[in-house]
Amino acid sequence: MKSTTPLSLIPTTPVAMFDIWKVGIMAFELWSTSLSTITMRNHLWQTQPFFSPKMMQENQRMVTEKLEASMEAGLVMQKALLNSMSGKQAPWWVTSQRTMKPYHQRSSANSRRLAK
Repeated sequence: MKSTTPLSLIPTTPVAMFDIWKVGIMAFELWSTSLSTITMRNHLWQTQPFFSPKMMQENQRMVTEKLEASMEAGLVMQKALLNSMSGKQAPWWVTSQRTMKPYHQRSSANSRRLAK
C-alpha cells in the first residue's frame, strides 16, 4: 500500500508564511479598491445620463473586464484541480494568490482609471 503525505494546511517555512501574508495583503487591496471603484461608478451613474456614449462605453468595459477576470480565475482553478488530480498539489495560499490575481489587477486598474 502506497503511503502519501497529505498537503499541509499549515505553512512550515518562513517563505510560506510570507506568501500567506501576501495573500492577506492582496485580499485587503482587492477589497479596498473594489469599494472605491463601486463608489466612483455610483457617482458617475448619478451625475451623468446612463445613455450617454461615455457611460455606455464605461458600463460595457466594466462587464467585459469582469467576464475576463472570472474566466482567468476559472482557468487557474481548473489548472489547480487538474494538477491535484495528477498528484501535483499546490498549497492553498499559492492557489489563492493565483486566483485573486486577475481580479486584483483589474480592480486596481479600474480604481486608478476612474480616479482621474
